[in-house]
This record gives sequence, structure tokens and C-alpha cells, in this order.
Amino acid sequence: MRWDRFFEDLQDQFDAEWEAERAVLDTEAERLRLSRVALRERLTELGRGADAEAPTLAWDLLGDLSITARVSVVGADWVGVETAGDRSGVIPLASIAAIGLGHADLLRSARPRASERASLTERMTLGFVLRDLVRRRTPVTVTTTGGRALTGTIDRAGADHLDLALHDPGSPRRADAVNGHRLVPFSAVSWVRVDNLERL
Repeated sequence: MRWDRFFEDLQDQFDAEWEAERAVLDTEAERLRLSRVALRERLTELGRGADAEAPTLAWDLLGDLSITARVSVVGADWVGVETAGDRSGVIPLASIAAIGLGHADLLRSARPRASERASLTERMTLGFVLRDLVRRRTPVTVTTTGGRALTGTIDRAGADHLDLALHDPGSPRRADAVNGHRLVPFSAVSWVRVDNLERL
């Protein structure tokens, strides 16, 4: 009888130690998995599903700028967003200071789904997107990391900068309407708001 109790105690002790060791291993495996998750993967997960399902996020951007928007698309080094007023914009990942979201969305985004192959959009860089805006002659508002809003049309987009022809918001880019030019490094761009969504 005593031997039965002795072996039961040993089995219970062994089971408890095994569970504790497995919990430590699971915790360490989760830490390792999370160490490999990139911000763009989490943003991609937050943008999955229909527009009604994508959560509205509070974006704190460099230059003391805050906007509320949903993720619509994620590129190589940028995220496309849509605000409540049906405005769209492009945010360089480097200009994101913080993102406010609910706890459930925070946890969901920490478990991104594996994708077999990167889509064309996921490989597009900020320069590629800005060059498309140049081609379309789309009016934009470029907000810099210093907090300054510049309205106009992007004339050229280089490897790491853009040329902006300044003109009044809502007016087309015409030589007589341009009241200045700015050369803006991508590193100084907090976000680019597309002012004429119908043209896209």
C-alpha cells in the first residue's frame, strides 16, 4: 500500500515538473516566433478581410500628427490607409511613431497568416507608389515629419526624394497656379494624403 502511494507521489511530481518544463519551452518558442514578426506583417493582418471588418486605428506619426484610418494595403516600406472621410493616403513605415488599437486586434495581428509568395503590392516601394501618383498627376498633401503640410502635385519621384510643385488644394497643376517647388526627402515624409480619390 505504501509503495503504491510512493509511486503515485513520484508520478505526480514527475508530471508537474514535465508540465512546468513544457510551459517554459512553449513560452520560449512563442518569444522566438514573435521576434521574427515584422511590423508590416502585423499591418497586413490588420488589413485583411472586408473594409467593414478592418479595424479603425489611431496612427501617431512623426511630426506630432495623428490620424484615424484603416489599413487598405501594405507595401514593402509603406502602408496605404483610408480615413473615415473616404480619403486615402500613403504612410511610410519609418514615419510611424505608434499605432493605437484594441487588445483583440493587437493579439490577432501578432499571429499573421503565412503567405506563400509576396504579392506585387507587397514588393512595391514608396518610390514606386509616388511615381504612380506622378504619372496620374494626382493632387496630394505631403505632411513632413516637421509637421508642415505642403499641397500640390508631385512632379518627380527619385530613389529617395520627391519634387513637389506647390499649388492651392483642389486646383489642377498648371504653370500659372504653381507658387513654388519643394524637394522633399522620403525620410522627411510623415504621410501623403491623396486629395482627389476619383482620379485613382
